[in-house]
Amino acid sequence: MEMRGLAIIPGIGNSGETHWQTRWEHSLPGARRLSVSDWDQPDLEEWMAGLDRLVAAFERPPVLVAHSLGCLLVAHWAGRTPVAGALLVAPPDPAGPAFPTQASGFARVPRRPLPFPTIIVASNNDPYGSIDHAAGLASAWGSDLAPAGALGHINGASGLGDWPWGRTLLERLL
Repeated sequence: MEMRGLAIIPGIGNSGETHWQTRWEHSLPGARRLSVSDWDQPDLEEWMAGLDRLVAAFERPPVLVAHSLGCLLVAHWAGRTPVAGALLVAPPDPAGPAFPTQASGFARVPRRPLPFPTIIVASNNDPYGSIDHAAGLASAWGSDLAPAGALGHINGASGLGDWPWGRTLLERLL
């Protein structure tokens, strides 16, 4: 299988060393990570400009691999530049009680079909977004929904290591 470039798009805090995104970045050829000035005080316009730069650095349209707030970034950004697809993992619910106030600029989530193939992965015990919320986004965005079971926020604390099932979903987009 030919490997297409991967644009890694973390959420708040910039996925740490035990996070599957970081492990994929280090192990998959052609993976590059979004760069922003402040991972803890997200600014939608700055993050969108960073995603513009990241996607432009690839020779051909990459696959986006977004986690948490990165999923909402992709929804806001979609349509600016062509991409091959997106794996959207654990999209948070801006109306939920755990949504961080510092991310309020991302809260008006677009509810239109995304112009590229997408898979939303959601856990049934994610404190940041319910499976019903993810199903609603999948319907609005024209995404496939992949229920992941009880994996929490599908992050480093979930203890997924290289997250082989996530890699299988990624291969569907590649």
